[in-house]
Amino acid sequence: MAAFIQKLFKSRKSSPTQDLPRHQPPAHDGEESGEDPRAEQRERQRRVLAGEAPEQTLAQLAIEGITAEIRLEAARRLTSQGVLTDVMKHSKGRDKGVYQIVKHALQTLKEEAQRQEAIANTIRTLIASAEDQARSEDTTLYQARLDALLNQWHAVEAQASAEQSQRFLEAVHRCRQRLQDIEAEQQEALRHDEQRRQRQETLALLAETLDGLTAPGDTPQPSVSALDALLRTQENRWLEATRDTDVTRQEQKSYEARMLALRNYLAALRRLAQARESIEQLLAAEAAASDTVDRHEQARTLLQELAWPAPFPLPPQLTQLRKLTGKRPEPQLRDRADQAEQAQSAAALKTTLDQLQSALDAKQFRESKQLLKTAQHLFKALDESHGKRFQARLQLLTGQFRELSDWQGFVTEPKQIALCEQMEYLAEQPMEPEAKAERIKELQNEWRALGGSSDRTLWTRFKTASDRAFEPCKAYFEAKTDLKQANLDKRQAICQQLQTFLDNADWNSIDWKGVERIHQTARQEWKEAWPVDFRENRPLQKRFDALLRALEKPLDEERARNEAQKRAIVERARALIDHEPLQEAMNEAKSLQAEWKSIGITRHREDRKLWQAFRQACDQIFARRDARNQARQQATEAADRAAGERLRESAGITETAAAPTLAEALARLDSLDLSQLSAPVRERVVAEKQRLAKAQRQRQLADTVDHWRTLIAASANGGIAPEQIPDHWRERIDGQPAFSGRELVIRAEILAGVDSPESDQQQRMEIQVKRLAEGLGQGEKRDDPLAELELLVAQWCLNAHTTAEPGLADRLASALGKARG
Repeated sequence: MAAFIQKLFKSRKSSPTQDLPRHQPPAHDGEESGEDPRAEQRERQRRVLAGEAPEQTLAQLAIEGITAEIRLEAARRLTSQGVLTDVMKHSKGRDKGVYQIVKHALQTLKEEAQRQEAIANTIRTLIASAEDQARSEDTTLYQARLDALLNQWHAVEAQASAEQSQRFLEAVHRCRQRLQDIEAEQQEALRHDEQRRQRQETLALLAETLDGLTAPGDTPQPSVSALDALLRTQENRWLEATRDTDVTRQEQKSYEARMLALRNYLAALRRLAQARESIEQLLAAEAAASDTVDRHEQARTLLQELAWPAPFPLPPQLTQLRKLTGKRPEPQLRDRADQAEQAQSAAALKTTLDQLQSALDAKQFRESKQLLKTAQHLFKALDESHGKRFQARLQLLTGQFRELSDWQGFVTEPKQIALCEQMEYLAEQPMEPEAKAERIKELQNEWRALGGSSDRTLWTRFKTASDRAFEPCKAYFEAKTDLKQANLDKRQAICQQLQTFLDNADWNSIDWKGVERIHQTARQEWKEAWPVDFRENRPLQKRFDALLRALEKPLDEERARNEAQKRAIVERARALIDHEPLQEAMNEAKSLQAEWKSIGITRHREDRKLWQAFRQACDQIFARRDARNQARQQATEAADRAAGERLRESAGITETAAAPTLAEALARLDSLDLSQLSAPVRERVVAEKQRLAKAQRQRQLADTVDHWRTLIAASANGGIAPEQIPDHWRERIDGQPAFSGRELVIRAEILAGVDSPESDQQQRMEIQVKRLAEGLGQGEKRDDPLAELELLVAQWCLNAHTTAEPGLADRLASALGKARG
């Protein structure tokens, strides 16, 4: 190819054309024919452009083309940046058209390279951002940031490599897992908040109940069944509100103290109900005034058995019973038991007075007020002999309490007036009923915290304002009552639907994900059906809990089975970490991934742990592939460097090189392991080997033809030595028709494409017709031209044509020379 290119451009490089105008034909000797060599050269260059010319050839045409049209067309077909740069350097200041074309092409390549680099940078940035977000602890706008990354990725996804796509999708997968974790944490936080609210409401309800039961006055006693239902409901509510969450010690202590007080009160109510008949008989006997001493003893014993809790006001029956015991019998009838009771009451009074003294010293008004009432009650229960020693101290502490009360009133009155004003202002304000009722409750709590007021007018003012402020809320809370009933109806329907589903479920062929959704939906709808009346909801709650347990049991069993399958997959994946062959391990890992996806429902936290273990095992398997690929890449790079060195060595070997040089160059290229080379280098090596092999064949052909011409020349100059004739020639001419010397020469000229003299044209035509007939007779299956030429040379040398006509040997050698070229 290099020789052809030199021949193609030799007229533009020859010295006679250097001083001529650019496109003027060079001068020719008078002996040359009248043909224009520039026209022939132009046609050759056009034929090159019409074919698949290499870049270097197009570059030379763009620089040295015979016409501007050829140069421009060649320049337009250039695509390699290095070649374009060279052509631009050569054409600058010489050929403006070519210079503008290659300059524009280079600018286009540069812009395309910049665009590809920008896309590559964007891909790398998006991958890094996705991986950073997967590791980031910042959860602000997490979903929005992930959506933005996905939208940007869709624009460049087509230009990303498989490895880049895998990295990005893995990071997105981790981000989505993180989103699920965030959502789970938020749901967990909401659950804890809801439980905290439920606990606060429970404590408030218990405190309100205790306040109502301990308040002085003729408060009607609650029924045993109603109080028992309330306690059970609040106990269940507290259990739900403390399940799987942190409860402060103060909350738990408050709950236990209030529940204990209410349980004691409930137990006292039950004892009172059981002893009601005995009390009525004692009181009836007292009215009849019979057996006084025995009745007093029975009343005292009955009071001890009833053991009414101290904070709660005595019921009317017990008040009458205590009066019955208060009628002292004659001194001579008092027994030791009465003395023991008096001593016990005196000790209790002493303890209470000590506590009252401490509360007064600490300026604790509410505590002092309660302790004073307890002390006065205990003092009244004592007889004169036991109470006399406490009388002076009780009077002193009572005076101190009055001083504290006066000071408290002086301090709290402005605050209570301010509370009245706030309540009156609140009564005039349009507000949401819930918020307004909450604010009313807060003001009432503040009033109670101040210890109430001895000023009846001030209390009446506050109470009137409270009633007026609460008046607009009544309709709302009445509607809320209707809402509670509607929610109860909804919960009843939920229970009925769950019951129907459980009765008709076929657990052997059921959609477990659908069951899980039913479970979640039922819990969510049950929670949304709020508020409800606690007492009426209690049996529904029990039924719902039982139905949920019945539904959760098969779900838990199915989750356990699926988790066992995933654990087995994890173990199988771990066994593949060191498995050989690696390709088999990777294929099996991919199968395990598909199998993992086909497994049904599991617990979220357990599934996340198993997935992390499974992912870690798979990462280790594919890390081995990456390590091997890296090693293979390094080996390929080393092989490419060695091949590049061999290619550089063989690049300087032309078609005219000696046969040993060509053979040695081919041997060096044959020693390369093509399987270790990259595709572009392998193609270059194969192309170079083909070039050298072709050159080697041409060299062998030239040497063979030269040897034949030597034999022909020897035959014309005295004969050929027998040892110079190849051994196989005699075998080849055996059985072949013998031709005359002239016919041999004409046949050689036909094969070489050389014209015969005018005198031999008739015979040449006859030979051509004969060859055509021979070709048709053989089905157009003939030896190649070189083999036919060898047969003709063998007949010439072996059939003693040395005495042929003068000039035939020269014609034969000339024909062989044409065939060689």
